Amino acid sequence: MIEEAVEAIRSGQPVVLPTDTVYGLCTTPYHGDAVRRLARLKGRDEAQPIALLAASIDVLFDCVPELFGRSGRIIRTLLPGPYTLVLPNPARRYPWLSGARPDTIGVRVPELEGPAADVLGRVGAVAATSANLHGRPDPRALDEVPTELRDRVAAVVDGGELPGTPSTAIDFTGDEPVVLREGAVPADKALERVSDLLGPGPTPRP
Repeated sequence: MIEEAVEAIRSGQPVVLPTDTVYGLCTTPYHGDAVRRLARLKGRDEAQPIALLAASIDVLFDCVPELFGRSGRIIRTLLPGPYTLVLPNPARRYPWLSGARPDTIGVRVPELEGPAADVLGRVGAVAATSANLHGRPDPRALDEVPTELRDRVAAVVDGGELPGTPSTAIDFTGDEPVVLREGAVPADKALERVSDLLGPGPTPRP
């Protein structure tokens, strides 16, 4: 199971992988064609962003060396953890992940264990989105991943039942943070932890 998933990801094929929140639909983040295939498989508009999920903070910094200064301090304060952080991407790396905003990038470093940790540790990083059809509920168990997805991926890793609430997503690209999605951890708790790095309080998403 682990070897199949590792080889599939490295070759640009989609896999179902458990994360620290929900089951994810993943592939290599390094090739645009693979990420675009992932979006089409899910029925997701390619203009929507997909997160870069890294095995560790060090791997994340290797993937996006520009994440230093304020961004780096935010990362080291909140990650690893159930957060998706949208940060400046001045070099416009991985434009196929950034959707309509190529100067930004959404990043995650989850706290994993078991087979998912083994897979991610071997591939370093993946492009990851929830393993559901667009607009459908996020899967907390493998049998909640739609059959039409499981039948079309190259490998499936079973991580048992997961918490089932997606990551908390916060955009830190502006002068003030913007809460994009309340998720596994209340956003205000995250913002309290990085308050000394920020200006005034968060702006809720309209």
